[in-house]
Amino acid sequence: MRTLVLNAGYEPLAVVSFKRALVLVMNEKATVVEHTETDPVWGTRRSYERPAVIILTRYVRVPGGRHVPVTRRGVLRRDNHRCGYCGKAASTIDHVLPRSRGGADSWENLVACCLRCNNIKGDRTPQEMNWELRFLPRPPRGGQWTVRGTERTDPRWEPYLALAA
Repeated sequence: MRTLVLNAGYEPLAVVSFKRALVLVMNEKATVVEHTETDPVWGTRRSYERPAVIILTRYVRVPGGRHVPVTRRGVLRRDNHRCGYCGKAASTIDHVLPRSRGGADSWENLVACCLRCNNIKGDRTPQEMNWELRFLPRPPRGGQWTVRGTERTDPRWEPYLALAA
């Protein structure tokens, strides 16, 4: 079970294990905002509700301009696991301008791609293949991208992640 950690201003900061969240609550560094109705955690003297969302009691300064690093998982997630060329399910990523021709590992040059399209395209550009991208690749934006661990979200997190978007 994972827990969403909010800054004192309700800004999503991170996703931690419920054990780490419980330690923050027990040390009075955070309070529980949302919890699971079932499956409490039993201590030696009492039971605790299992936290789903906690908020820190003090504001933590976050460095400005959080940069989202380019990763294979991130590209697939941004493109909803759909091929940028044919729209089928994607399992690989492709450089629009191939690396052999100086293409960079950047959000603007990478798209999710199915194995078939990736093999056919090889080290050519979409223009040489007379192919068109189904969308323009861009860097991701929004709070869900700057908070680590929000790939699989809990439904109780949605209102808090929507505030950051």
